Amino acid sequence: MIFSLAFVLALSSLLASAKPTPPPKTCPKELKPPRSAGQLSYVGVNIAGFDFGCGIDGTCTAAGAWPPLLDYYGHDGAGQMKHFREDDGFNTFRLPVGWQFLTNDVMGGTLNTTNFAKYDALMQECLKTGATCIIDIHNYARYNGQIIGQGGPVDADFATLWGNIASHYKHEEKIMFGIMNEPHDVPDINIWAATVQKAVTAIRKAGATCQKILLPGNGWASAGEFISSGSADALSKVKNLDGSTTNLIFDVHKYLDFDNSGTHDECVTNNIETAWAPLAQWLRCNKRQAINTETGGGNTASCVKYMCEQIAFQARNSDVFLGYVGWSAGNFDPSYILSEVPVQNGTVWVDTLLTKSCMSPKSGSQKGPIS
Repeated sequence: MIFSLAFVLALSSLLASAKPTPPPKTCPKELKPPRSAGQLSYVGVNIAGFDFGCGIDGTCTAAGAWPPLLDYYGHDGAGQMKHFREDDGFNTFRLPVGWQFLTNDVMGGTLNTTNFAKYDALMQECLKTGATCIIDIHNYARYNGQIIGQGGPVDADFATLWGNIASHYKHEEKIMFGIMNEPHDVPDINIWAATVQKAVTAIRKAGATCQKILLPGNGWASAGEFISSGSADALSKVKNLDGSTTNLIFDVHKYLDFDNSGTHDECVTNNIETAWAPLAQWLRCNKRQAINTETGGGNTASCVKYMCEQIAFQARNSDVFLGYVGWSAGNFDPSYILSEVPVQNGTVWVDTLLTKSCMSPKSGSQKGPIS
């Protein structure tokens, strides 16, 4: 059988484009950070409230959300962000919100005009500070107990949600899109990666082509399980429209208490050997980056010690770790066990022990010892 040259060239092109993504590399030899490393690019605080009423099974109600804004009878989230930015030097805020709030408890991706306007009010206060603002869908890879794309909402609904959000903010370069908070117990990580891919594609097709998109893995987005859970391999296949991975950043969490739950006020580890060091090696080997969008501890001496060590290590590896965002301020009561809520005394804001000792860029923790 004789084929034309044009046919042969077309077939060759098709076969080349169909090649599977090569698997992530492993680098047995330790890769050191460059000399330029030493300062984290994004350091911030979560401003919670719109996520209130959300359970770890993704059961949220629009009525359970509590906007952290004085106009909506919440705490002064705008004032908190202004203080954190101007007095402490923070440059990043993560604004968690439940999927159900954005759609007013209607399954699908259509934004409810009234509810989205409330969330956007907080977003505008964030942008007004000049900080980077992270949108975080706080649903644990679920909607009312069912896993997205694996028995729960179809991927198309989730992609539509993100496409609509991205369309609204496509011209805001200082926004990051946090695809999902803390997926956990997801049966098939490869199917989850396909769900994430559809959200990424929707965001880019909506015109948000330059913003960072944060990709979360299984196991509560744990930095310590990112590789072993298969999340690293699966999410490495997620691509932009042009096939690149530019501005696709892995989203990881890590707490410092004995069970990594973030529910105790004493810290027992800096997570370096069990999480950050192996993850830094993998990221450097594969030329990728991650951001730690949730970490925190109690306002105790043990947490000051270990958190400062963790931050110092992240800073020394700032070529692969973009930064961290502490949990949490916003509408939490100052008595909350992981409170980073500043207390206003007249015109002065007073920070928590952990904030002023470690979390604040002005604390000097990025230059401190790691053990």
